[in-house]
Amino acid sequence: MTSLDRISPLLDRFRVRTHLFHTGPLCGVTTFDARAGRGFLHVLRRGEMEMEHPRVGGHVEKRRIDRPSLLFYPRPLDHAFHNAPDEDSDFACATLDFDGGPGHPLVRTLPPVIVLPLDAVGTLAPALELLFAEIDNVRCGHRVLADRLFEVVLIQLFRWMLDHPDEVGLPTGLLTGLTDERLARTLVALHESPGQPWTLATMAREARMSRSAFAARFKALVGQSPAEYLTDWRVTVAQSRLRAGDSVGRTAAALGYANPPAFTRAFTQRVGCSPRAWLATGSGEGGSHAGGDMMTAGRASAIR
Repeated sequence: MTSLDRISPLLDRFRVRTHLFHTGPLCGVTTFDARAGRGFLHVLRRGEMEMEHPRVGGHVEKRRIDRPSLLFYPRPLDHAFHNAPDEDSDFACATLDFDGGPGHPLVRTLPPVIVLPLDAVGTLAPALELLFAEIDNVRCGHRVLADRLFEVVLIQLFRWMLDHPDEVGLPTGLLTGLTDERLARTLVALHESPGQPWTLATMAREARMSRSAFAARFKALVGQSPAEYLTDWRVTVAQSRLRAGDSVGRTAAALGYANPPAFTRAFTQRVGCSPRAWLATGSGEGGSHAGGDMMTAGRASAIR
């Protein structure tokens, strides 16, 4: 892969805010509750535990973790950690608040849970060393800096996943498209300039491929046709702009639509209601950034 920056155009438009809310041991059963737009990033520094979370169909998935690991829950999902009732565990836990909630382009292309041993992701070591130094030595600005360092850890994790898609088991979607050097050139261009008058020909030219080869490879790796992806991306950006207070007219013009009615038709086809109706339902409201109330501890606690 060339030096193409595949992540910055996404995170520039759709921020992820991290908030450190726990450091130290966890004993007994600790539950972490789901909330819209909220994810979790846990670092098990020392100790062993069993993690569990519900799966589709009402089943509960359980997994034993016996080495220092990173546990990433990108989407809202109730989960619990079972630790022996002693001090032999050490965690650093942060909440992740994604702009756009479940519509965040990275969130919706990830599996529900990612578990990685820390020694398997060598590029995380420098960021984790700085994070642990801030956690272990409380100084001025410690909590703010720890929050920022968790963002660094998350970005390093995204980098690693793009370079090791098979080890993560990425489903078909945006990230698998970004792992392909030719498709990545087009995807980055779409992310940076969604309002350009894109056609299949100009998208294929960006990837330096024929139209037929480009369309087939895009569909296979991203799971949508190029035109469908472009429309979805424009609607995602439109939701962000509308949420921030932009008008329908300005949003339509910025995203390359000939007029507001054309934009409204595209938006309605994808979302199921007009932009104004979408805003009126409260769908454009952002989530809370509080973190401490998301964790409850006690041996009697359990996932509902």
